Amino acid sequence: MRLTIIGGGGFRVPLVYRALLTQTATGDARCTEVTLHDTDPLRARVIASVLARQAEEAAEAGLPDAPSVRVAEDLDDALRGTDFVFSALRAGGTAGRVGDERAPLAEGVLGQETVGAGGVLYGLRTIPAALRLADRVLAVAPEAWVVNFTNPAGMVTEAMATRLGHRVIGICDSPVGLVRRAARAAGADPDEVGFSYVGLNHLGWLLTLTHKGRDLLPGLLADDAALASFEEGRLFGARWLRALGALPNEYLHYYYYARETRAAALAADRTRGEFLHRQQSAFFAEAARDPAGAPALWERIRREREETYGAEARAAGGDDRPRDAEDLAGGGYEHVALALMRAIAGDRRTRLILNVRNNGTVPELPGHAIVETVCDVDGLGAHPVPTVTPGLAETGLMLQVKAVERATIEAAVTGSRAAALRALALHPLVDSADAAARVLDRAGALPPPA
Repeated sequence: MRLTIIGGGGFRVPLVYRALLTQTATGDARCTEVTLHDTDPLRARVIASVLARQAEEAAEAGLPDAPSVRVAEDLDDALRGTDFVFSALRAGGTAGRVGDERAPLAEGVLGQETVGAGGVLYGLRTIPAALRLADRVLAVAPEAWVVNFTNPAGMVTEAMATRLGHRVIGICDSPVGLVRRAARAAGADPDEVGFSYVGLNHLGWLLTLTHKGRDLLPGLLADDAALASFEEGRLFGARWLRALGALPNEYLHYYYYARETRAAALAADRTRGEFLHRQQSAFFAEAARDPAGAPALWERIRREREETYGAEARAAGGDDRPRDAEDLAGGGYEHVALALMRAIAGDRRTRLILNVRNNGTVPELPGHAIVETVCDVDGLGAHPVPTVTPGLAETGLMLQVKAVERATIEAAVTGSRAAALRALALHPLVDSADAAARVLDRAGALPPPA
């Protein structure tokens, strides 16, 4: 089985390869070749050197048969003959993310990679690139499955689905991380629980958590000590979680505590994008000078990145405790992606939380809208399973954010400034249409239509 990673010079690519090195799949479900493609050849070569050292370490540890790795400079060459495409684009690089965050903050509204005005700006820049990739997949590898890592994952997956249909599936590690942390806090084995989760990407709720026929969520919500033992419990606080009656995705902190998160972002010396831009620029520059030292340097930088993830939200909530040890182990999204890939390739039914077409999961949304929910995966793809119906407040927020996503896609495809303005002004975290217009002006001209 062949895997192509678009954005193969991305900093997190070694997490995917490291997970592949411990694969237990055999036959058609075993990955034998990884092809990297990146618009920056230097970054791709640096990451390839990290992967080579990972393969050597795996062999030394008694794990043979590492997937071969090659760097393809031509996109069509990277796609030709592949079985799976992991799309990890970053249009505009980390410098683009900095602009997405700073332009809204200058107007006093949130700038974040996937949430608020910053997410809209990133979507405007990213969707045309994602659609060009989708078109090349159709032309060169029409039987391939596309697993979308690219943020904002929900709207990018929805845009790509207009070309690829059900053969593009979006992933995120936040929901599975929430389920596992909640299960441990409730005293259950995360591998033995059932769950209902529904929403949009970075806008979802864990509505039930069952073990041996019993819903553990009410007891967990009633237990202050248990809630204080994991990230989301500390982030949202027992009082609000009990009032809500559900466990929200960590990104909902931007909505439920909008005043606090905005104040924390405005007071911070640098945005998350600025931190990552400086960190990764320094990593690639040093790794290019010393390729032999790149693997150790990557591991050190990765650890620093994981330790600081979500620090802004924790600061807004007054929580200065470090992240849980399980979360610092690294990644999470790569395990979701590989479980998805193996389930399709091996036609082995697997239950995952994914970004897929709604198909009636949330009746108020169109059937072809992308939602994030529990799915059964087999050789034919991902199929949403019946879930608990979200409440009016959750549904209403989903509807408004979906309208924002649709307007962003329209603007990216047509170049319409009116659609872009509508996307920004209608976002629940943007409180002024005039401010939205100024954010659009600060961000610069719209990209050419897709």
